[in-house]
Amino acid sequence: MITKEAPAAAPAPTPAVPEVPRPGRKRPAWDEVPRWQIYLPLGIYLVFTLIPFYWILLFALRPAGSTSLVPWPMTTEHFEKVWTDRGFGTYFENSVYVGLATLVMTTLVALAGGYALARFDFRIKRGFMLALLCSQFVPGALLLVPLFEIFAELQMINSLGSVIIAETVFQLPLSIILISNFIKNVPYSLEEAAWVDGCGRFRAFRIVVLPLLRPGLIAVGSFAFVHSWNHFLFALMFLNNQSKQTIPVGLNSLMSADSVDLGALAAGGIVAAVPVVIVFAFIQKWLITGFSAGAVKG
Repeated sequence: MITKEAPAAAPAPTPAVPEVPRPGRKRPAWDEVPRWQIYLPLGIYLVFTLIPFYWILLFALRPAGSTSLVPWPMTTEHFEKVWTDRGFGTYFENSVYVGLATLVMTTLVALAGGYALARFDFRIKRGFMLALLCSQFVPGALLLVPLFEIFAELQMINSLGSVIIAETVFQLPLSIILISNFIKNVPYSLEEAAWVDGCGRFRAFRIVVLPLLRPGLIAVGSFAFVHSWNHFLFALMFLNNQSKQTIPVGLNSLMSADSVDLGALAAGGIVAAVPVVIVFAFIQKWLITGFSAGAVKG
């Protein structure tokens, strides 16, 4: 007679031990924080941020010799003084010319260099990228004397072209890297599809890739314009003729060893800042998108 052993009973499940919360201080939710604890630090920060701007407006708009903390009655005499008597009209035109020329040259060269790095493989590609990165650690002041000697040999001292070339050269490494990373985010298959349809490389780039690079181009161009607009050393070193100088050098001329015309200096600072603020107000959306998309390869 064959007997079958009864199957062993399954072990009873061990009851789960409830997790004991660690002792510590519970972080309060935002809804539980009193509003004054949020608005008070923000208000203090805002006040200390706006005070310098109000101080500049105060000196620029109140009459000369006035000690009032309110610019009333308001006057434009300081703006008229810097624009006509101090030559800021000429400085403004020179700065606009240098800024736009630097923008165009930097964007075109960075576009060509960035496309080459993103789409072509060549032997010195890694070394070239390393050289671009290392060049960012070289201060511009270190190269002032060699650049001055080069431009003197080329008879470009007191020429706006010398400042434009110097600004473009110093803007190119970062611009090429940004454009290169931005092009890498564009699928290569889009260009291949254009080639199949009969487009050449240049036409495929112009029709397919270039429209997708608008945020990157705006970011690179605006950065080049603002940097050349605010840069002081190159204009001071290469432009000795007053009719060729730019706004940063003009602001420096308002200060002397004996006295400083605070009203004229404040008015000149506003004249220098307003164009940049207006530009950023219109392109901030594309600027942020361009820098964030060009910073890493997606």
